[in-house]
Amino acid sequence: MVIEDDRDIRETIVYALEDAKYEVIASEDARILKHLDKHRPDLILLDYWLSDWKSDANGEQLSKQIKTNPATSHIPIVIVSAVSNVKEVADAAMADSYLHKPFDLKELFKVVEKFAGKNK
Repeated sequence: MVIEDDRDIRETIVYALEDAKYEVIASEDARILKHLDKHRPDLILLDYWLSDWKSDANGEQLSKQIKTNPATSHIPIVIVSAVSNVKEVADAAMADSYLHKPFDLKELFKVVEKFAGKNK
């Protein structure tokens, strides 16, 4: 699952992962997280700043909500951000890892393979 408000970045991630035979669900905002029980993702790539999110929640807070819920805590989360302290943000978010923007596709595939396996 890819949650990224920047359309170009979201579409690039989706294209690359689908080309590598991953099944990808993508959204420009975090509303899709309300349906985790339906989608059951193997991994969530979560943008840290979601400009269209209609609440005060950011990727860190959303990640914490997922990780502290027994029904969803098993889902790996990777925080994606351009902030300089993305590692600290990911740690505070209880995320499993992070990707620092800009990232290359090798980094993307490395983190996806680590948490979701090869060619899901």
